Amino acid sequence: MPIVNRISALHEEVTAWRRDIHEYPELQFDVHRTAGIVAEKLKEFGCDEIVTGIGRTGVVGIIKGRANGSGKVIGLRADMDALPLTEITGLPHASKVPGKMHACGHDGHTAMLLGAAKYLAETRNFDGTVAVIFQPAEEGEKGGEAMVKDGMMERFGIQEVYGMHNAPGLPVGQFALRPGPLLAAVDNFRIEVEGKGGHAAKPHLSVDTILVASHIVAAAQSIVARNIDPLKCAVVSICAFNAGFTNNVIPQTAELRGTVRTHDASVRDFVEQRLTELAERTAAVFGATARVVYERVVPVTVNHEIQTPFAADAAAAVVGDAAVNRDTTPIMGGEDFAYMLEARPGAFIFIGQGDTANVHHPAYDFNDEIIPLGMSYWAKLVESRMPA
Repeated sequence: MPIVNRISALHEEVTAWRRDIHEYPELQFDVHRTAGIVAEKLKEFGCDEIVTGIGRTGVVGIIKGRANGSGKVIGLRADMDALPLTEITGLPHASKVPGKMHACGHDGHTAMLLGAAKYLAETRNFDGTVAVIFQPAEEGEKGGEAMVKDGMMERFGIQEVYGMHNAPGLPVGQFALRPGPLLAAVDNFRIEVEGKGGHAAKPHLSVDTILVASHIVAAAQSIVARNIDPLKCAVVSICAFNAGFTNNVIPQTAELRGTVRTHDASVRDFVEQRLTELAERTAAVFGATARVVYERVVPVTVNHEIQTPFAADAAAAVVGDAAVNRDTTPIMGGEDFAYMLEARPGAFIFIGQGDTANVHHPAYDFNDEIIPLGMSYWAKLVESRMPA
């Protein structure tokens, strides 16, 4: 390509859209302002069809190419929701909503796809149809699944689907992806421990749930260290320990909360089973009981073998082949684009964000420098998969 003049000319305008969205972050499915902006702009661009309310608050815009002899329909997805964090960047466009901020770059993802939609609606230099997908609730509430369950793929005849996410630490001007598992399955768990409360001066008359739960924490770390094949990967993290309320009472109950990340279905099944066994049996040794509530949140994000090279080639057309890592290391973060990749073949790609604060950090801000690169990737992917 690499960056066409028209996309370069849109950089300032798209940056303004991004910063406006950043100032007014919205959480989960409550993205009414953002979805409204998206729908309004798609209408301004002259999209052939705009549908709101897909997956509750998702938006889909349809752009038909100059020709439609190929009959192909490709979906391009961006997420819209923010995070419940208080921003500390001090930037002029910092969040104006207390306790909410775009700490993952979804404002940038939305803006880049809007910019690409404007370019594609103007040029229509492709043979087929593009569905630009703006998804709510990526951060833990499975908005991707909601849009799929709402019949999005069938309604618009989507045959392939592609996603993109910024990557702090990956240099600006680089892309990374791989075929197969790219991001982990995400599971959450809660372990409820019940013992026998009592006076702290008479521990022998109690069953100390803090002691029991502490042993469960330690035992849980043996799952990865001693039960998982070292050539496979898993993460078991206990992130919350709640028990007691004062300094002289042994609490009757304790609660642990955490997350499990895996890339392999058999490992995922094993960790759930083993964690439950360890919790229940460890508690029993001390005369307590443990109840494990295990929730499977998001499946593994698996890039398809045929579509991944197409995505890599589109990125290489923008930044050069040397700047595209086609076999990047999988990561243990999760992404509910996985649901769309379960429904249709496609690929997910990382775009370099540069040396910035990491995602989900209160000092994070999307790097506006990469906007033309992301827009160009989307445009090149469409034009190369559906050449006019």
